[in-house]
Parts: sequence; structure tokens; C-alpha cells
Amino acid sequence: MKVLIIEDEATAVDKLLAMLRGLDASIEIVGTTESVKDSVNWLNSNPSPDLAFVDIQLSDNSSFEIFKQYDVKFPVIFTTAYDNYILQSFEYNSLDYLLKPIQMDRLKKALDKVKKLETHFWQYKFNELFEQSTSRPQKKQRYVVKKGVDFVSVNVSDIAYIFTEYRVVFLKDREGNKYIIDKTLTDLQEELDQTQFFRANRKFLINIEAVQKFKSDNGKIVMDLIPEIKEEVVVSKENAPNFRSWIGG
Repeated sequence: MKVLIIEDEATAVDKLLAMLRGLDASIEIVGTTESVKDSVNWLNSNPSPDLAFVDIQLSDNSSFEIFKQYDVKFPVIFTTAYDNYILQSFEYNSLDYLLKPIQMDRLKKALDKVKKLETHFWQYKFNELFEQSTSRPQKKQRYVVKKGVDFVSVNVSDIAYIFTEYRVVFLKDREGNKYIIDKTLTDLQEELDQTQFFRANRKFLINIEAVQKFKSDNGKIVMDLIPEIKEEVVVSKENAPNFRSWIGG
């Protein structure tokens, strides 16, 4: 496994190097950088790594700036002394989030997670799992989603609906389990079968099987979904004809 370390504290780099080598001698450290500028230059000049450990606070800026300047398509494990960046890290290919000082058992679990995903999804080219969009014409069959610190695979047929909340995209399956998915609703709408999934509004993308019933309200459509959700799911008057066409086959 080829690993890039982005960290501005030399002692932290040395400690992480020692821990990684102690856990897996086959890990190859292909580079270390300490700033946003150096990291972007390195990424533009070298092949992509299999994994990167990224400190959030770097010498010249937040490491999130790297993702704005370079199209990162490999998984990332963030490292930081603070826990207030967890939600933001979900937007940037975050596979895990390790608090400093990093503990050996947490690092091992993170690496095990990488290896498990790499083995299980090899046929899809592991790095491509973390892309924000895809140009492949075939429809998706499953998604890798996050619950807590764990990643699981959810079949598209098990998705009830997908929605946004506080700028985070969530997926709820037929059993009512709620996961975080690292995609935008627009990307998901393009990837999913549009005979099965409908963009109800800017917040909801729903599976036809999740529509328990619906009614007309002054030209708009109001739906009841399964599993139940607290807020009303409304289709605008302008989009209502498209909904009726979709629900009617």
C-alpha cells in the first residue's frame, strides 16, 4: 500500500511512520508534505497514493484547501487534535478520523478498514469508490456509506430515500437505518435508475417503493414515506406532473 503523509509537525510524522511500519511492513511511504502548497505540488507531480493521512491544521492553511485545488480520488484518513471537524471531513473522501495523540489500536482499525474495502470492492477499482461523480453509463448497484466510524455497503434496492440535513447527505434504508453518504443529491440522481428513484425536491431523492401514499394539496403533492420521516415531503406544483408520470409508470 502506497501512503502519503500530510503533516506539519516532524515529531508527529516520525511517530506515525513508526506506528505504520510496526503494523504493516509492506506499507510504502511515497511522500511527506507539510503545507497546502507543498501537498498540491506533490500531487500534481506524482502518481496518486493508495491512501493519505492528512492533518487538518497545516502550516499555511486548513488541509481542506488541498481538496479545493486538487481533484482527490483516493481515500483519506484525517488526523487532528480537535473533534470539531468531523462533519466537514465527510465532504473530502474521509475514510476515518483519528484524534491525536493517535492510539495504536485505532490506527490498526483504520488500516483494517482500508484493506477490507480494498479487497471487497476491488472489481470497482477501489479509488473510484470515493469520486464525487462518475461518467460510467451503467447504473449503480450499491454504495459505500458510513455509520459512526464504520463503513458498510448498501444495495441500491435497499434504499428507501436519500435526503440532506445540515449540508450532510443521509441515506435511509428500508429497515430505517440511517447512514452518511459521501455524494451530492445531484450526483446520486444521475447515477440511479430514474424509473425507480425520483427527485422530489432539493432535499429528497426517493425510491418508488418508499411511497406509502400521496395526496394533492393546491396543485402540490404531499407524500407519506416508509420508513416514516418527521418532515413533510412535498413535490412542487411545477414538478407534480413529472411525479404523477413517474409514479404511474
